[in-house]
Amino acid sequence: MFKHLLVCTLTFTFLLFSFSSIAQKVSNEEIKSRIENYKELIRGPYKKIEWFCDDGTRRDSKDPCPDKIGGIQHASYKTEIEELHKRNHLFFADILAYTDKSDFWDASYNHSRLKQYVLNKYLNRIDDGWIMRKAQFYRGSVQSEDEKEWGVDFYNWLLANDNRVKENFLLIKQSTLEIPHNDETQQSQIIRTLSKTIADEYPKFMDIRTKIHGQPAASDIQLVEKFSNKHEKDLKDNLKKDIDSLTQAMKLFYAPVNLSSFNQKANVLPKNHYLRNELKKFASTSSDSLSTQELVENTASLMCDIRSHFFTVNSSSDRLQMLDALTQLESIIFKNASQWKPQTLQEQIYKVYVLAQATASAGYIEWWEWNNLENKLQLTNNKNTTLEELEKIERAARSQVEWSASLLQAIYQEDIKTYNEFEPKINGFIDNAVRSSIALKLGESVSELSDFIKKEAQLSNTLLDAKHPNDARGLNPGYAKGKLVIVEDEHIEVDPDKIYIFQKPPSDLKPVAGIATVAEGNLVSHVQLLARNLGIPNSVISAENFEELKKYEGKEVFYAVSSKGTIVLKEANDLNNDEEDLFKDKTSQKKDSKINVPIDKINLQKNDLLNLTEIDAKSSGIYCGPKAANLGQLKAMFPNNVVNGSVIPFGIFKSHMDQPMPLQSGSYWDYLKATFAQAEKMRENNINEQEVEQCQLDRLLQLREAIKDIKLQPQFVNKLEQSFQLNFNQSLGEIPVFLRSDTNMEDLGNFTGAGLNLTVFNVRNKEKILQGIRDVWASPYTERSFKWRQKYLNNPENVFPSILIIPSVDVDYSGVLITKGISNNNSDDLTVAFSKGAGGAVDGQSAESWLIEMPKGITLLSPSREMNYNRLPVNGGLEQKTTSLHNSILSAKNIYQIREFAKNIRTTIPQKTEASNTGPYDVELGFENDKLWLFQIRPFVENENALSSAYLNSLNPEIDNTQQIPLNTKL
Repeated sequence: MFKHLLVCTLTFTFLLFSFSSIAQKVSNEEIKSRIENYKELIRGPYKKIEWFCDDGTRRDSKDPCPDKIGGIQHASYKTEIEELHKRNHLFFADILAYTDKSDFWDASYNHSRLKQYVLNKYLNRIDDGWIMRKAQFYRGSVQSEDEKEWGVDFYNWLLANDNRVKENFLLIKQSTLEIPHNDETQQSQIIRTLSKTIADEYPKFMDIRTKIHGQPAASDIQLVEKFSNKHEKDLKDNLKKDIDSLTQAMKLFYAPVNLSSFNQKANVLPKNHYLRNELKKFASTSSDSLSTQELVENTASLMCDIRSHFFTVNSSSDRLQMLDALTQLESIIFKNASQWKPQTLQEQIYKVYVLAQATASAGYIEWWEWNNLENKLQLTNNKNTTLEELEKIERAARSQVEWSASLLQAIYQEDIKTYNEFEPKINGFIDNAVRSSIALKLGESVSELSDFIKKEAQLSNTLLDAKHPNDARGLNPGYAKGKLVIVEDEHIEVDPDKIYIFQKPPSDLKPVAGIATVAEGNLVSHVQLLARNLGIPNSVISAENFEELKKYEGKEVFYAVSSKGTIVLKEANDLNNDEEDLFKDKTSQKKDSKINVPIDKINLQKNDLLNLTEIDAKSSGIYCGPKAANLGQLKAMFPNNVVNGSVIPFGIFKSHMDQPMPLQSGSYWDYLKATFAQAEKMRENNINEQEVEQCQLDRLLQLREAIKDIKLQPQFVNKLEQSFQLNFNQSLGEIPVFLRSDTNMEDLGNFTGAGLNLTVFNVRNKEKILQGIRDVWASPYTERSFKWRQKYLNNPENVFPSILIIPSVDVDYSGVLITKGISNNNSDDLTVAFSKGAGGAVDGQSAESWLIEMPKGITLLSPSREMNYNRLPVNGGLEQKTTSLHNSILSAKNIYQIREFAKNIRTTIPQKTEASNTGPYDVELGFENDKLWLFQIRPFVENENALSSAYLNSLNPEIDNTQQIPLNTKL
């Protein structure tokens, strides 16, 4: 009997091991190795040619399926390719005719398989076939007619569902460039790929490649032909062949437009359909009879008609024709926009509007975004304008360029991130996609308008030697000097004395001297608030700027951003006298700018848990931090919008810290004090500050780990149980809660401390809650939190954490309200940023942001570009979901609720607290079934030194925004 049980146990163990090994992902190193291997194999990722019969059977290549059954012939995948499907959800060299339509759409993985198909096609183009390098010549592996037939069937299935199309318009439109379904060739992709291939092998071609990628035009044909003639003797045969192919592709691409071809697309639509009539009207026009301007504006207008009326087309096959029409129309504008040369300011503004309309119609921004943006791009007068109006138009148009690039990024970023681990070449995909789109042409026109405005206003950015410095815009004022670091991956160890340019801002940034980003995130993320609060210069630059600045990596630079957004980035050896003076006596300046954590009123004797109803704003710094104190105040003022809550005061933390620390001679608190005392002794002995800091960090790590294991006092646990019953009507462990760190170092007049310490999300299990309390107590001693405190506080050792415990609210969306217009610096207005789910808009997310102008106006500052979000299940933890971006997060009703709530807090808080407490305020809130919930309120802190710096103000010349500028002004 025992022997039998032993065998069963061993068998079960073996099965578990086997299952575990099967389920384990293939490593990125192994995938890299396989890719290199496939490149050299005649069959690449394929095993052999087989017949795939309609009854599900497979036959050898020489044994066709019987006629009465039917089937198709193509390659089968190697076993290891199928293994990647199952283990890693990776799909290389997909044969479409081999694929179930629903599996390919891959809805449960946010359409990853379709996206990978597009990414694979890109890699094939830029890397000589990539894994198909030799297999592309493997006869019979893929049958083009079967692929095309499958593509037509796929789109007939896909486009029949309105919601699928609405939620994924750009993805579906982009996929038509790659999935076979017609005989049209994408010449623009071929041009870009060939020019890159030639330049990579023959660097002297790089200038022409840069021109083709950055400012493509028909005149590039002559450039290539001249280059070919000049370098003919030095070119290898393969390069000559590539240059000939490039020239031919360019001639085809820039061939005269034949508008009559759109008749064919018109004829598929029902008679009297609006789009049929508009397509026929467009097709009946001879392109020779139109000026370039007329051709571009007529094309943009037709694109807008197709996008606006797309869902009045009922047939899937007709919808596919309309998507193809949009692509063809986009190509017409791409080829001709550069030849439209506005002569006056009014013409330039009109060109920007036309290209913006076309870019939106092509799907590069969501349609609701265009509806919010369109009126911001139009003049209010047909004779004169003002600098203020011009800046609004330029800002709106530039926003659209940024949103277009960020929408492509949002769609593909997860799969690009996955591929980057084994194929770094994939990082060029987004840049290639943007530069192949009419968003590129819109960006060029916006830059031309921007140059006019800057010249008129006598404003101009200095961005080293970037070609379009005015594409950048300042966010937070400040100045710094340090080495420049360019960061393509957000995960990097930062240095407080360096200036960083990020592709995307990290959510947990440690202290740095200055920041610039390509993707802004949002105006009210913790990183942005810290930068604004501490006078860290911060700006947004274009993707092109980012590429141009890479060559300055590691150089010592000076970086300044003015209060009105002017940017100066120059090499440190080019500083003028005023700029040199900014860094004299820097040590004393730093010391003077530091602040003290007030501890004179703190009460460390309070050892009972507090209810939110027992505290108010005056409790801050005495029993608890400002989060709990201010929420208690809000609970009294807005009882229906604030949950019940419990507060673990400073005193309970201190009583635990007074316990003996394991393996030490004294208490936890003694160890903490000794850490800072030792640091002071080291400084007195002139030990290098880096050594001092590292010593502190090493000791704090030991302290932090000890606190995470600290023994919780039985009387405290009992009081916690009682508090749960009193406040939440449930026992500890029966309701999910948030544990929010709430220290006495936050919201100190000149230091916000936003996001530096731990919040434990939606924890329910009793032991996890108790461990969460320990973890929150330990969090002020993390490296990031300590470094910010050390940099800006005189007494960073006197930090006491309290903990705010509130029940989880599974909000539909959440975010931040600032009772001030940040973008326009208007104290009467409001700024809000929201993301789907819980914890939205505070962690560097690309949130939906609005400027709510009082009493009635509203401006979309940026749409959300986050497809992943968190929900809070009742059993605790986080559940990640995905969403589409085709609708706004906030409704008109929500905006009204926020507007009314802001009026209320502006009136009520000074009455209930102190008359001087007039804001602005930083409020965290959320909506659940349209009910507004409040989670936090704190002062919104800005850096007065940066705002009032004489040097920074000198970058803002006095200008009259109301000065009239004739629209017929020559450019």
